[in-house]
Amino acid sequence: MTDSADHPTFRLAHVPGVMPAKWVRVWNERHPDTPLTLLQATAAEACDLLRDGSADAGLVRLPVDRTVLSAIPLYTETTVVVVPKDHLATAVEEVALDDLSDEVVLHPLDDVLPWDGMPPGEPAFERPATTADAVELVAAGIGVLYVPQSLARLHHRRDLTYRPVTDAPRSGVVLSWPQDATTDEVDDFIGIVRGRTVNSTRGRTRPAPAAEEKKQQPRKSTGARTGGGQKGGGQKGSGQKAAGARTAGGHKSAGRKSTSTRRGGGKPRRRS
Repeated sequence: MTDSADHPTFRLAHVPGVMPAKWVRVWNERHPDTPLTLLQATAAEACDLLRDGSADAGLVRLPVDRTVLSAIPLYTETTVVVVPKDHLATAVEEVALDDLSDEVVLHPLDDVLPWDGMPPGEPAFERPATTADAVELVAAGIGVLYVPQSLARLHHRRDLTYRPVTDAPRSGVVLSWPQDATTDEVDDFIGIVRGRTVNSTRGRTRPAPAAEEKKQQPRKSTGARTGGGQKGGGQKGSGQKAAGARTAGGHKSAGRKSTSTRRGGGKPRRRS
């Protein structure tokens, strides 16, 4: 994983059409002492760089050799057909393979689409060496070209356009690395592409300090005393007297004897 003991670096291979910039930016923010080196390679070369140890990880297209490489799916691209701007296909928003069955179809040697055999349509006289060569032939009016949308954008020309193809096979992009070289740096990059936060450790989020402190504090009892030394619940108001308490004159405000009690100073009545 390192160029030398004094100058460590993380080497990331990527294929044409894949844009690693957002992940590279996050890596540089989190690992300022470990530079990330980008290695651009063709779809066929990228997996070779992983197998021979020239790259630590790669953003590559399927298929990959799962006997020696691990892979995490990232996304699947829409397939489009590249045509001249005055082509009939530009009259619609999307097309099907049958709509282009009479067209000459260019099939470059570096095609990344998983066709079951040759792509449908009339085959060209010979196969172009690269996708870039095939795009030039489309501009010359030789035929049409099926590619993942990112490659159509990569090889954009002002005289060409493209339309999505609803039933064409699609290209899957994965993050791949050697099975026997899952280093801490590789694991950190996996976390970045999966959207882990800086506070996450291998997929497990660390609890926030405030949350831990709150969890450790004992829960207060409902009968805890208030600041004045009195219990907070079920106590009498500070300005109120209890029922039966004496009034200012020394008499009880409640609980006086009823009218059936003795009167007249307490002397008994004389019998007649």
